Amino acid sequence: MLSRARMKTLQTTFFLFVFVPLVNAAPPVQQEPLPFYEYDTDVTMGSLSQQDYEIQSKDIRKDGTNTSLDIFLRLQGDDSETNVQPTKDTNLPTCLLCVCLSGSVYCEEIDIEAVPPLPKETAYLYARFNKIKRIAASDFADITTLRRIDFSGNRIEEIEDGAFSKLLLLEELSLAENRLLKLPVLPPKLTTFNANQNRIKSRGIKANAFKKLTNLAYLYLGHNALESVPLNLPESLRILHLQYNNITTITDDTFCKSNNTRYIRTLMDEIRMEGNPILLAKHVNAFSCLRTLPVGTYY
Repeated sequence: MLSRARMKTLQTTFFLFVFVPLVNAAPPVQQEPLPFYEYDTDVTMGSLSQQDYEIQSKDIRKDGTNTSLDIFLRLQGDDSETNVQPTKDTNLPTCLLCVCLSGSVYCEEIDIEAVPPLPKETAYLYARFNKIKRIAASDFADITTLRRIDFSGNRIEEIEDGAFSKLLLLEELSLAENRLLKLPVLPPKLTTFNANQNRIKSRGIKANAFKKLTNLAYLYLGHNALESVPLNLPESLRILHLQYNNITTITDDTFCKSNNTRYIRTLMDEIRMEGNPILLAKHVNAFSCLRTLPVGTYY
C-alpha cells in the first residue's frame, strides 16, 4: 500500500503532464464586437431609428391606417385614379380624385367632364384645365359656402339657368377660356368676374346683367365677339377689359350720363378697348365722366 503522501505526489505530477500542455496550446480568445453595437450603427445609417419609429407610430390611426401615408397619397395623387371620370352616379369620393384642403378643392388638369360632388363646407373650387362642357343647376344646389370658383380652360358651352343663384357668398367667378355664347345670371355679391376668351356676343348679355352687382369691381370680357359695350355697368366698377372684340358703337350713356354733365365715375381706373374696329376719337363725349381715357385706337 502506498502512503498518502506518495499518492498526493503522483496526482500532482499527473496533472502537470496532462492538463498544462492543453492550456498552453489553446489559442487566445478574440474580443468580438457586441451585437447590439453593429445593429445600432446599421439603424442609424440606413434604417429607421427608434425615435423615427416612435414618431411614425403616432400617425397610425386606431383603425390601423397611416395618416401620413393617406395625406401623401392625397397630395401626390394616383395615376390610376386620375383617369376615372367623376359623375353624379359614382360613389368615388371627390377627395380621392381631387385634393381637398381646409375648405378648398383642387381638381385641376385631371380630365373630368362634369363638376364633381363637393363637400358641403367647400369655399374655394379650382377646376381649371379639364373637359367640363356643362354646368347644371344641381351642381351647386347644396353648396352655399362657396366664395370662389375657377373653371378656366374648360369646354363649357352651356350653363343652366339658376346654376349660381344660390351662391349668395360667391365673390369671384372665372369662366375664362371656354366656349360660352351667353352669360349666365350672376350672383349678387360678385367682386370679380372673368369671361375672357369665349364666344360671347352682345345679344348673349342681358341688358341688366350687371346692374344689380353693386360690389363688382373687376370685369373681364376681352377676346370675345361683342359688338357693343354692355349696358348698365355698376358704379363699383374699377377695371373693365373689352379688348379684341368687335365693338363698333358707343353712346354718351355707355359710361356716363348724358343728362348730367357733372357726373364723374370716381372709381373707374382702367378701360381697355384696343383691338376693336371702333375709332374712339369720334366718341369723345362718351368719356367725359372718366378720369382717364380708355386704351384703344383714336386715330
